[in-house]
Amino acid sequence: MNVRHALVFALASVTGSAVLGCGPSEEPYKAKPAVSGKKASMPAVPTLPQKQKKTPDGAYTVWGITHDLRSRVHFEDVNAKQVSIVGYIVKTNYADAPACSIHKTGKGDPPDCKAPIPTFAIADEKGETKDMIDVMGWASNFAQVFTLIEAIDKQPKGKEGEAKLADEFWGADLPNPIPNVGAKVKVTGTYAVTFTKASSGAAANPKYGIMTAEKIEFLEQAPEKAYLPGMKKKP
Repeated sequence: MNVRHALVFALASVTGSAVLGCGPSEEPYKAKPAVSGKKASMPAVPTLPQKQKKTPDGAYTVWGITHDLRSRVHFEDVNAKQVSIVGYIVKTNYADAPACSIHKTGKGDPPDCKAPIPTFAIADEKGETKDMIDVMGWASNFAQVFTLIEAIDKQPKGKEGEAKLADEFWGADLPNPIPNVGAKVKVTGTYAVTFTKASSGAAANPKYGIMTAEKIEFLEQAPEKAYLPGMKKKP
């Protein structure tokens, strides 16, 4: 090694030592003191209502079955399936029956008579106006309803429940008494997003579904008998 190379090597050694030793020294960790002063006031955790999907006897509640209808997981478990649903009757469409549809069976409605299918709606609570399921399929038209109401009123007191009427189009017996607001019922039948039993077309409700009733059991009676517009009420 000549003198020039020796000087370069010595300079590099000194420089490297200086670089390695010139970094800042690390500060030791110091714990921060706890925050003093008034603590923040947080609202209490709200108590959510506990809703039941089914009743003790295995029937669905209105909330339970509509929840499953809108569920990607449970949709196929309830749509177009045979089920039972328990609820209060909160609405009927009897007041919407036009005069041309209110008559005895055996007589057809005029061609221009546009009448809905007799329908009532059930909900989990009395007075509910939003979360409810339409129940159809228990009477094909208002002539059936009119005729059974007359038959019930003609029965002796205490024997009103003996009046019967088989629907002239659908064959099954109409419910006695005629379903009315305030009654609590257990409806068994086919639950689905559509109702296709009517010959005039299909009704659909993808949010709440439609119940096609095959059997209606009265758990609590309505405070008043059902009548159609224009019918004279029995004293």
